[in-house]
Amino acid sequence: MYFMAVRIRLKRMGAKKRPFYRLVIADQRAARNGRFIDTVGYYDPLEEPAKIVIDEEKALDWLQKGAQPSDTAKHLLTKVGVMDKFAAARKNAQ
Repeated sequence: MYFMAVRIRLKRMGAKKRPFYRLVIADQRAARNGRFIDTVGYYDPLEEPAKIVIDEEKALDWLQKGAQPSDTAKHLLTKVGVMDKFAAARKNAQ
């Protein structure tokens, strides 16, 4: 059986010294700004306060399919409450 390790991670966008990130679903082996499967949201650290926009349904769907968030992505997902909903959904499923 073929298994693809899927991660939820940040893809850097924007100009030099003006970072802007997209939260994407990508194969673990793909380059940071390389091929990705789906876009879940974005993060703009330069706005005050930092702007985080995430499609919760998509993110939960990918987490339930087994996608592993990177440390930074996990922090962002926790900040907007997606990880709490995921934990509650897993607890209810058992």
